[in-house]
Amino acid sequence: MTHDAPRRDRAATAPAKRREHARLVIGLVLGAVATAFALLNTGDVKVNWIFGSAQTPLIVVIVVSLVAGVLLDRIVAVVRRRRRK
Repeated sequence: MTHDAPRRDRAATAPAKRREHARLVIGLVLGAVATAFALLNTGDVKVNWIFGSAQTPLIVVIVVSLVAGVLLDRIVAVVRRRRRK
């Protein structure tokens, strides 16, 4: 009977590990695509920032947007996690 408990524990954690692995792979793929996209778009563009406008390399705009999106995602995840508790 004692052999059943570890087997059940492994069965319960297997889907969680698969989800974690899938999220990691998807994150790496999206990061690689975003990096490739940014590196292929290096021309200057006119950007209207909050405090004015300027000619800025498109790669800077893409990276700033990517970082802002990741930060916003993390903030939303933390807020949701705290509300559940």
